[in-house]
Amino acid sequence: MQSEPITKYTAFPPVPMATRQWPDRTLTRAPIWCSVDLRDGNQALAQPMSVDEKLEFFDMLVRIGFKEIEVGFPSASQTEFDFTRRLIEGGHIPGDVAIQVLCQCREDLIARTLESIRGARNVIFHLYNSTSPRQREFVFNLPKKEIVAIAVRAVEQLKRDGRALTEAGTRIQLEYSPESFTSTELEFALEICEAVTDVWGPGPSDKIILNLPATVEYATPNVHADQIEWMCTHLTRRDRTIVSLHTHNDRGTGVAATELALLAGADRVEGTLFGNGERTGNLDIVTVALNLYTHGIHPRLDLSDINAIRDVYERCTRLEVPPRQPYAGELVFTAFSGSHQDAIKKSMPHQKPGRPWDVLYIPIDPADIGRSYRAIIRINSQSGKGGVAYVLEHEFGFHLPKLMHKEIGRVVNAMADASGTELSSAEIKEAFQREYLERKAPVALEHFKTTERDSTVKCEARVSVDGKPHTLSGSGNGPIDAFVRALGSAGLPRFDVTSYSEHSLGSGAEAKAVSYIQIKMERGSAFFGAGIDTNIELASIKAIVSALNRAMRPSK
Repeated sequence: MQSEPITKYTAFPPVPMATRQWPDRTLTRAPIWCSVDLRDGNQALAQPMSVDEKLEFFDMLVRIGFKEIEVGFPSASQTEFDFTRRLIEGGHIPGDVAIQVLCQCREDLIARTLESIRGARNVIFHLYNSTSPRQREFVFNLPKKEIVAIAVRAVEQLKRDGRALTEAGTRIQLEYSPESFTSTELEFALEICEAVTDVWGPGPSDKIILNLPATVEYATPNVHADQIEWMCTHLTRRDRTIVSLHTHNDRGTGVAATELALLAGADRVEGTLFGNGERTGNLDIVTVALNLYTHGIHPRLDLSDINAIRDVYERCTRLEVPPRQPYAGELVFTAFSGSHQDAIKKSMPHQKPGRPWDVLYIPIDPADIGRSYRAIIRINSQSGKGGVAYVLEHEFGFHLPKLMHKEIGRVVNAMADASGTELSSAEIKEAFQREYLERKAPVALEHFKTTERDSTVKCEARVSVDGKPHTLSGSGNGPIDAFVRALGSAGLPRFDVTSYSEHSLGSGAEAKAVSYIQIKMERGSAFFGAGIDTNIELASIKAIVSALNRAMRPSK
């Protein structure tokens, strides 16, 4: 990197606007969406999609609800041409969906593209040419006047040569892009857009699409919004124009730039699922759409099974959705932090049907997009007691007493710390079983029976202590009290039962009971135990043995 002062780079110039309106506006509706996955996204793949893969992807986009889909660059290759023909001839395009085809402002390419769309019902013909000062200077070596002439001649040809198709029943809507719009002088961008509009002659019901791309993202999102608002307020036929956005993500702010530009007056958004595209990618339509959804605006796209969408995307593109990708990433509904886990667990019960979603740390209900609550809590050495308790409750049905959360949290965290990795739900359950349910030493319960007479319960029990058998008996005001008294005759440490709770585990005839008991030793330390049995009485006796074994384990 260059040391200070930095002279290699300069700040992007702001747009002088004293009366900008977008900062005070609020989004109230979804834009028109256009997926460019099959063109912009496809060209950025190391291995472009085959015709069959593009067809599968197209069908998925239709199911999601896209009404405008850029299907390719038919004049660029035979594969692109063949795919367009297959869509049309195979009857894959619903009547309410327009296919979009991209074409440079060149006579031969326009002719080839018109050939590719023969027989289609609704077509957006997307013409573009570069307009920025550096493109004019380095690539075309042409003045502004000649750059405008290139665009005008292309639109004249399309209008003239496309007449045969329109007379045969094809509706052709013009989309024009001054490529690298955000790097073009606003006055010149307006001039060329006005010239194109003059030639095409749009009407109120047959609007022209003026696509204003951030082909490379150079500026901050607020400057992009200013550029869009400036264009919206200076277009002479704004009521006959659909202002479209096409942002890239070079600065990592493509979503923000799009959202602010929608506030600035744009009507339409081009992008790709999960942001695939050249360099750092195109706009991520899924993120913008679900951002709208979390603000109470339906995006008019069906993203209710985001996992299935992701599966098709990954299979066809051979790319992977990053684990932290908003909404669709594997880890976006997880919490490793103990304090976050605890907050999620405590806020979940307050989420009632019909009330606005307000669960801490989770801005959208995962179920709305087909994600599972099971993945919300993930456990590693940084996790807390709340997260462990959440997993045991929501995945395995163990409703641990609150005082027990800290105890099991320490057990699982020590296990995660020793392994150095995240623990799966199954590993957490195994740790709980080893610690509480499977302890057989030093005390092992072999037999237990009670009888009741005159409100007094008498128990008979057989236990082994360090392998030595003991036959015990005791009386008390209940089975637990009687068993505790009986254990005193075996020479075991004295203790008191300080808390007891139980619940069913499962339902129906096969349901078991689980008991949780806390005991307090004479020296003051307290330990929980747990027991499971089809007999609730026996489950509580097993819980006492569990707690006692935990209290008597050798200290490390």
